[in-house]
Amino acid sequence: MKYANVKSSLPGSISKSLLERREKAIPRGVSYGIPTFAKEAAGALVTDVDGNTFIDFAGAIGTINVGHRHPKVVDALKAQIDQYIHTGFNVMMYEPYIELAEKLAAIAPGNEDKKVILLNSGAEAVENAVKIARKYTKRPGIISFTRGFHGRTLMTMSMTSKVKPYKFEFGPFASEVYKAPYPYFYRKPGNISDEEYENFIIEEFKNFFKNDVAPEMVAAVVMEPVQGEGGFIVPSKKFVQAVYDICHEYGILFVADEIQTGFCRTGRYFAIEHFDIVPDLITVSKSLAAGVPLSGVIGRSDIMDAASPGELGGTYCGSPLGCAAALAVLDIIESENLNARGEQIGKTVMNKFKNWYDRFEFIGDIRGLGAMCAIELIKDRETKEPNKDLTNRIIAEANKRGLLLLSAGIYGNVIRLLMPITITDEQLQEGLEILEQSILAAASIEKVSF
Repeated sequence: MKYANVKSSLPGSISKSLLERREKAIPRGVSYGIPTFAKEAAGALVTDVDGNTFIDFAGAIGTINVGHRHPKVVDALKAQIDQYIHTGFNVMMYEPYIELAEKLAAIAPGNEDKKVILLNSGAEAVENAVKIARKYTKRPGIISFTRGFHGRTLMTMSMTSKVKPYKFEFGPFASEVYKAPYPYFYRKPGNISDEEYENFIIEEFKNFFKNDVAPEMVAAVVMEPVQGEGGFIVPSKKFVQAVYDICHEYGILFVADEIQTGFCRTGRYFAIEHFDIVPDLITVSKSLAAGVPLSGVIGRSDIMDAASPGELGGTYCGSPLGCAAALAVLDIIESENLNARGEQIGKTVMNKFKNWYDRFEFIGDIRGLGAMCAIELIKDRETKEPNKDLTNRIIAEANKRGLLLLSAGIYGNVIRLLMPITITDEQLQEGLEILEQSILAAASIEKVSF
């Protein structure tokens, strides 16, 4: 049985009509990946308005780890709608907010007492983590990392590295935001070893407090345990632990931005668990509520209680619908053992990637953690010159064959996979086969035997 089925050109006739309406109603600044419009979705499959069905390796940018319209999520939302939709937690409270906060605190790393604030979006979670850190430490400075992505609001855009399309002509940016070096082993300079490079980056981070900002002025370091938009770049455990130790030496809070990495994507609830440290604060969103807008900050109780009543929150923060969906998600993760499934998917994907790396010279690097996997496309393995054009051609070919894909990276030359963790083995294999066909077609080379 084949799952992907593209019966029309892209866009199809109905999508063309909707694109014309979009052109008149929606500003150019709102981008899109594939020129089609969804009609229905379930599990790891999405069908558009023209009847084309796609295997989803994008997952709404990592939002659908438990799949589209999981029955438990649908049932939870329906049950919540039958009770009440919104009262505003700052006006009249509701139990689902409390229950979700308790469960998130329980699964987060560390044995200390923890508290949770629920919000709307990933960027809002990072914004509030910054507010809480500044309130607790009474310091202004925030350190993020090169190639990091934290959102599109003024503060989070200031913390983000990629200029185009996220920052160009949107300044001036927020003050007291600094960017430290983050390891990128594939693009390390010269012929130095991984160990030498690792030690160099750690020393650069230490020197950062001499060259850029005094540690006594820094409230928090905000780190993606695996850089998402930056290209699925995985740091070494030694680097992460060194940053963590330096933070605690100077009374700086360590914030793990788990918005894309959380909830089974790397085979753990939180990617930071791979690095054997306990963050002071954790930001969560995306797959927390299976597509319903919801985010949060999890942290040590003494830190979270630094703000006074009324200083945190918002109209829709921690909405009942989001809480209901998230509680269902946590149940699904446990009952379906999705952390183990994430590990299994990652092994399957990386085995395929290794095969491609041996066959295709234009694949410069393969990397990943759990089911957060990527390939980096280059023009030459000696120069490592990025190949954005080939990346875009592969994605276009994949779309034509019924596979949803995303690119990433500062150079736009990384293909990242964010399929639902609930994807079946058959759908996963078909998606990887389509991706291979797309690579071959885009590179204009004949298929070679295994």
